[in-house]
Amino acid sequence: MPLMLVSAGHAKGDIPAALAREKERHPGISYTYGRPLGPHPALLSVLERRLAEAVDPSWDPAGVTVLLVGRGSTDPDANAEVCKAARLLWEGRGYAGVETAFVSLAAPDVPDGLERCARLGARRIVVLPYFLFTGILPDRVRRQTEEWAAAHPDTEVRSADVIGPEPELLDLVWERYEEAVKGDLRMNCDTCVYRIALPGFEDKVGQPQQPHFHPDDDGHHHHGHGHAHSHAH
Repeated sequence: MPLMLVSAGHAKGDIPAALAREKERHPGISYTYGRPLGPHPALLSVLERRLAEAVDPSWDPAGVTVLLVGRGSTDPDANAEVCKAARLLWEGRGYAGVETAFVSLAAPDVPDGLERCARLGARRIVVLPYFLFTGILPDRVRRQTEEWAAAHPDTEVRSADVIGPEPELLDLVWERYEEAVKGDLRMNCDTCVYRIALPGFEDKVGQPQQPHFHPDDDGHHHHGHGHAHSHAH
């Protein structure tokens, strides 16, 4: 079970290579490899709680911009997963926006991410680390945030805590374990609005899917949802 938020080099290369090596060393033993954790509603719930802990209770979410900071990778797909988490965190929660930044290996870095938020008009920013646990990189995120805030006194900046060992995380690890053991490694239905009650889209859970068209199409390109959803699972 990879205790990782995104599928980057370790999850895609290092761990599978180690498993392949062990299969050669121990041919009588089989291995099942689970998938990384996020983004998942359980993690989004914890992130939302971390935001609530960081802001002043009197703040209107509509006046707060969130900067979600990921680890950063040379793999564009891994960085895109952080952007997906940011979008899902923004949906239905009322924040002015959720921007992304990375502490290493990818742009924008934390200072540039904060600068972007400010240029978009943010006067209250919460920097939210997309990390499971504390360590060198989350500490760097907090330090860079404090340095930027000191140089921009007109902008109120708060730092949120990491995800940490919350019950939702334990439940998610167990869910990933059961998927792997049962061979039920699904397509990405974790955050599908027809399966999971996401904020602002609760009424869509369990709805039957119908063919649909996009308003900007030419009228001849009709298609159904990209994957079937009876959602009895």
